[in-house]
Amino acid sequence: MSFIDLIILFFYFGLFFLISYFIKDKIEKERDYFLGSKEISWKISALSIVAAETSALTFISIPGVAYATNMNFLQLTFGYLIGRIIVAKYLLPKYFVGELSTAYSFLEKRFGVKTRRFASIIFIFTRVAADGVRLFATAIPFKLLLNIDYFYAIAIIAFVALFYSSIGGIKSVVYIDAMQFFVYILGALISLIYLFSLLPTESFSSEFFLRKINLVNFGLKGSFYDCVQDPYTLLSGIIGGAFLSMASHGTDQLIVQRLLATKELRKAQKAIITSGIFIIFQFALFLFIGVLLYLFYGSLNMKSDEIFTYFIINEVPSGFKGLIIAGLFAAAISTIAGSIISLSSSTVMDLGKLFLGKDNVKLLNSKYFYKGVTFFWTIVLIWISLFFLSASKSAVEIGLSVASFTYGGLLGAFLLGIISKKAKQEDALAAFAASIFGMIAVVSLKLVAWTWFTLVGVSISMIVGITATKIED
Repeated sequence: MSFIDLIILFFYFGLFFLISYFIKDKIEKERDYFLGSKEISWKISALSIVAAETSALTFISIPGVAYATNMNFLQLTFGYLIGRIIVAKYLLPKYFVGELSTAYSFLEKRFGVKTRRFASIIFIFTRVAADGVRLFATAIPFKLLLNIDYFYAIAIIAFVALFYSSIGGIKSVVYIDAMQFFVYILGALISLIYLFSLLPTESFSSEFFLRKINLVNFGLKGSFYDCVQDPYTLLSGIIGGAFLSMASHGTDQLIVQRLLATKELRKAQKAIITSGIFIIFQFALFLFIGVLLYLFYGSLNMKSDEIFTYFIINEVPSGFKGLIIAGLFAAAISTIAGSIISLSSSTVMDLGKLFLGKDNVKLLNSKYFYKGVTFFWTIVLIWISLFFLSASKSAVEIGLSVASFTYGGLLGAFLLGIISKKAKQEDALAAFAASIFGMIAVVSLKLVAWTWFTLVGVSISMIVGITATKIED
């Protein structure tokens, strides 16, 4: 990296530290820290949702997907939008009845405190596992770009995220995430424009280009089983993507926290649907970069995930390189900051009274306590990510799929509470546990592609839950 690239990076870090300082409010209780006093604009919330689900791994891997295959991945994003529309219509109204502080408050209200705590514990374990791996994976390009050890790359990302999330809680995280969205989109657009300038005009009429920009895969060449084994068919994308989005945006505290921070239901619904539209255009941008990378390089003897980083290091001139790396940092830090603050909110609001008791309300409302919890989860994420320094590729893939196969149980518990009025807490817990154990078998035996994990998990949960309810009757 040149001197001007480093100046751009330092300016970038300084800018969002200043923004986080000036937007912070006086924090008097956990409601201010974790819900931003419910004063977040729906437009800012929508941008922060997209930034939170866009990690550096997404930034470098999605172009690699199109480089290695084509743009079929984009089919998933239409499923993502459908899933968010369903969440907006059926799940969000439940969250805005009364004073709910987390996604899992609904489960306590519908079933009981045990279900809320079980869901929160599952969320915490899966979020720590998935984001511990994501933090490690995020450190890979920074190790290459900055020529530093993995430990320092991991620590820099984690502590920068901790710094601004602890200043003003969710309000700092949401506003900074909105800024991060524009930063990494700018980095992606610079890459796209620069790639265009490097390619001859005839490249865009070549057979390779037309094959690469193929968007739809109907999956009609084989049997139905072949279809569900392929994650990038139209059916897998629309159905699997919709259920995955229903779970991630309807039951995951990382996202729901941002929706609860808006003032009212209507604004939360606008935020989540708008984020789905943004995601389609964002992934189209990342995938098209991958297509252009193939036109530029052809077939290279390296992992597809490394292609974009290789291009940034070797082809992009100074100045532009700094802006693109700033975008990479933006994608990385927004995800980790969101993870830290959502883990902290679930710990304090869902589990705090379980371990500290109702007599310790003063401690639970202390800003030093919940900032301490935020620091604790930062250290845990760093510690978990270090386990993957010597991990094989399969270990990383397993870690990244953890959230996918537990989402089914979470979504199933929520749907059971909405659909079945007779279902009790024991039914919900049994359904939740059955889904998790069932998904362990499905994932281990590789019965379906990862895009179907959530639907299978929901199906197991609903069948067990409704059956348990009828047996009791």
